[in-house]
Amino acid sequence: MVAPMRILAVDHGEARTGLAICDPGECLASPLGTIRQRDPEKLAGQIVQTAREHRAERIVIGHPLNMDGSAGDRAQTCRDFAGLLREKSGLPVVLWDERGTTITAARYLNATDTRGKKRKAALDPLSAAIILESYLAWRKNHPEEEAENGPF
Repeated sequence: MVAPMRILAVDHGEARTGLAICDPGECLASPLGTIRQRDPEKLAGQIVQTAREHRAERIVIGHPLNMDGSAGDRAQTCRDFAGLLREKSGLPVVLWDERGTTITAARYLNATDTRGKKRKAALDPLSAAIILESYLAWRKNHPEEEAENGPF
């Protein structure tokens, strides 16, 4: 059985990157905030600092596959960034299929009538929390397996 841990999730974007963290028992994924940074090295440094502050033992990064499961340019960018995070943090970094997370996040924000600047500020961290919730559900349902690159 896989031991529960704090996990940091990353919704990597070109201009904004959303972060979320779970509790040590892996029950609740909570949005942390957004980092506005385009430089991959600086962004990775900020994420590693956040991981250390929150005592994360693993990082999950959204893997933006196409709807047919193929990997495009953006997926390769995230794969490269995951390697950079692994190198800088020394932590296991897992790529996790993020198809549909932005749509799901937008639905949550519509349901709560979140608009304007509040919506823009909430979208990326909420997407990271949805990625993390999906990963946590997979871990709960596959206790004997270790997903290093996700079940895809």
